[in-house]
Amino acid sequence: MTAQIRLLRPTHWIKNVVVLFPIFFGLKYNQPHAWSLAGMVAICFCLFASVIYIVNDIVDAESDKEHPKKKDRPIPSGAMSKKAAMVEAAVVFCIAIFLASKVSMLAQIVLAAYFVLQLGYIFFFKSISILDVIVLSLGFVIRAVAGAVAIEVFVSPWLFICMFTVFMFMGFCKRYNELALIDDAKKAQSHRKTLISYTKEFLTHLITTSSAIAIVSFLSYSLSDSTIEHFGCSYFVYSLPLMVYCIFRFAMLSMSGCYNGPTDIILKDRPFQVVTFLWAIMMLAVIVYGCSMNVFFDKLY
Repeated sequence: MTAQIRLLRPTHWIKNVVVLFPIFFGLKYNQPHAWSLAGMVAICFCLFASVIYIVNDIVDAESDKEHPKKKDRPIPSGAMSKKAAMVEAAVVFCIAIFLASKVSMLAQIVLAAYFVLQLGYIFFFKSISILDVIVLSLGFVIRAVAGAVAIEVFVSPWLFICMFTVFMFMGFCKRYNELALIDDAKKAQSHRKTLISYTKEFLTHLITTSSAIAIVSFLSYSLSDSTIEHFGCSYFVYSLPLMVYCIFRFAMLSMSGCYNGPTDIILKDRPFQVVTFLWAIMMLAVIVYGCSMNVFFDKLY
């Protein structure tokens, strides 16, 4: 039972919190119906993602044996057979399909696009450098788009720009983390083909570039006319120091190899958690009270 649960990678379900972002940025945080619709889509993403994880573990069972952490996963460690894993994937997939039938047709299309894209990643894109990270980043953008269409809010171009660049940065950090953890060129290449061309120097450049684009994108979003009109203020920009800290610490921890990937950093690193929490609280305060604060400061000055 423990192996079956670990195979689903429930700790990775935290990634699907992205589906709920449009509730806040679409100003529907006080509508229970919006929460129920987005929540159902988030659950669907958790289940579909688990199916993808199982398929990926079956395909990568041999190469995962070369990784110091992934070798302990149920399939490469021998705790679970590939046949049993396929049965579990089929059961979870059926449950996911049933729940997906309860959401809107447009949300179903987005879910289907996500699933097909992830299958494409496993069997094709994963072996192509740079494109592999781009596809993974698009997967997170699709999550947010699914949340937006589920609650019927406008999908802003900024949603694509900001989220895509942030998760592209995280993807390159993950690749560097893999090199740092394995620390053996032959084993690294055996574990993941793209690590042949992903040198530490090249990844450092990609991490630096993508993090810079992410920060500038957030600044542009914060100060754009559409954002100021939508929220009644430009106070998002004052959360920049917290965002910069989170990005730089995430890069530092990934490149040091002290954690087993992005999910471990998010779930285990206390300083990162505290500052991320403060940033989220500040963003939420601006979303809820930004317009009132703007009126107050206008009267004050």
